[in-house]
Amino acid sequence: MEEYKWYYAEITKERILKSAARKGRLGVPAAKTYVHRRIYRSYMEDFAALTPPKQTMYCYLLDFSYIFVVKYTNKELLSMKKITNEHIENFKAYLQNEERSDATVEKYTRDIAAFHEWLNGREVDKSAVLMYKSRLIDAYAPASVNSILSSLNSFFRFMDWHDCHVKTLKIQRQIFAKSERELTKAEYERLLNAARKRGNQKLYYLMQTLCNTGIRISELRYIDVNAVKTGKATIRCKGKMRVVILTAPLCKMLKGYLKEQGIATGSVFQTRTGKPLNRSNIWRMLKALCDSAGVSRDKVFPHNFRHLFARTFYSIQKDVVRLADILGHSSINTTRVYTMETGAVHRRQMQKLGLLRC
Repeated sequence: MEEYKWYYAEITKERILKSAARKGRLGVPAAKTYVHRRIYRSYMEDFAALTPPKQTMYCYLLDFSYIFVVKYTNKELLSMKKITNEHIENFKAYLQNEERSDATVEKYTRDIAAFHEWLNGREVDKSAVLMYKSRLIDAYAPASVNSILSSLNSFFRFMDWHDCHVKTLKIQRQIFAKSERELTKAEYERLLNAARKRGNQKLYYLMQTLCNTGIRISELRYIDVNAVKTGKATIRCKGKMRVVILTAPLCKMLKGYLKEQGIATGSVFQTRTGKPLNRSNIWRMLKALCDSAGVSRDKVFPHNFRHLFARTFYSIQKDVVRLADILGHSSINTTRVYTMETGAVHRRQMQKLGLLRC
């Protein structure tokens, strides 16, 4: 048995327990089957190469390590489903390893942390998740509820807590956009005028960049000095890459801004420390502009400039496939949300059909 001591230590400590702990699964009900399966799969090739006597000893070591995990893992932990900060960190690392975007990782972990706080030390079971779902329905819009439930279900899959999965809400596809949320071109012009009167050149050019490219706010950092020089920006978002064209008038405008601000490298829109502006910086500047522009605060948020770009482009080109490519959508169904008109516009279009005889 002496010659197998080191080999056994490597199997159990370095390969079995470490791999299980890395996934955050040691101490949960599925740990036993998960670890045993990993042992079997990881060492099948080694096993086939061994001589028969060593194969016998190898099987003994596998069985012993399996018993070690089953017998010596805390039985209370095995029967409980409690979220810990370590679980959340492991889940975050898993999402990063899956190459999810920074925004997705941040959103998923934030949703799990909020659920963890709501549980207040209680165990996770289906009834608790359903109770939390009811609370979400009372507090959020259906789309937001489904977004949070998607985060939770992803975490439950990671933890092998499949019995905790809950169904998302069924949402009927909307035909019309909400007029109280849609930013009009006239309101956009008022925001630009208000920014110029305040002397806020950064916000003035930022809004025009968003509205003339249709980029997401998280993609603004890719509009850098080099993009302005070449007239195109390479965007990397959600595991995809696309090229966004900057028009000649926009490039000319931004070159003047860069020269005025003395920016020679990096992102066009920076903080005082030279870092790219983040979502919260931009959100705060936009909200401060609402009153002087006479535009409802409900309409003024970064993503609405993307919607205005999409509606304007579609009204001229009528090419939803091309628009989907420009916006970076994998599905045209996603793009359809951006092209919806308000009920008032639809009513005027119906009246133009000329099919009514009074």
